[in-house]
Amino acid sequence: MTVLLPAGSRGGLGAEVYGNESVVALARRYPKEFVFFANELPDAPEVRAVISKYIKLGARGIGEQKFPVACDSEPMIRIAELAQEFQVPVLLHFEHGKYNMGIERFHKMLEKFPRVNFIGHAQTWWANIGKIEDQSVLYPKGKVVPGGLTDLMLANYPNMFGDLSAASGLNALLRDEDHAREFLQRHQDKLLYGTDCSDIEGRDDKCTGAECLSAVRRLAANKDIERKILYHNAMRLLRLG
Repeated sequence: MTVLLPAGSRGGLGAEVYGNESVVALARRYPKEFVFFANELPDAPEVRAVISKYIKLGARGIGEQKFPVACDSEPMIRIAELAQEFQVPVLLHFEHGKYNMGIERFHKMLEKFPRVNFIGHAQTWWANIGKIEDQSVLYPKGKVVPGGLTDLMLANYPNMFGDLSAASGLNALLRDEDHAREFLQRHQDKLLYGTDCSDIEGRDDKCTGAECLSAVRRLAANKDIERKILYHNAMRLLRLG
């Protein structure tokens, strides 16, 4: 089963993807293969009406929120209020200087909305798997320095989760595999496998999703942890079971 993430009504999330109607249509055509999220620009006047409409049509969450706003801005507060009202998670793309800026303040959102489950994703989220001095470095290399914002938020807030998808998630696992093994074990109930790629071959080093799948299987301490990350955590979070 695949979770489909649409764009908002204007713009393609930087990936030229289609909007809400497209994911509803695909999920209705193949209900055993697809579920979907709802999405809209957080500062659009119609954001409440659009997201409410698609959640009522069956959306399992909100996102991917990948828009040029601060992560704790008034528009994002409105997104969190919608998520709280409908009891669905929010997936956020953190990218320094571009999308959901100000990750160092995001703990305030977690505290303000303790009943909303947030899923972190993308470059700045995964760069902060360890301590970093410069948030503009999107793909840090080398050994992870303990105490990163991502690690701390996953550890300290029950409503914070992490999406392992894309080159950013893969880099976080492969840059320091000893740390990755401990990280997967420590946060085994908070991590979700994802692909976030359009690689049509879908295998080997030509697909980040395939590489991430291989990394999780290799680095997870046991099959129970592997299965949580690849399946059970998402099923529980999205209430699909």
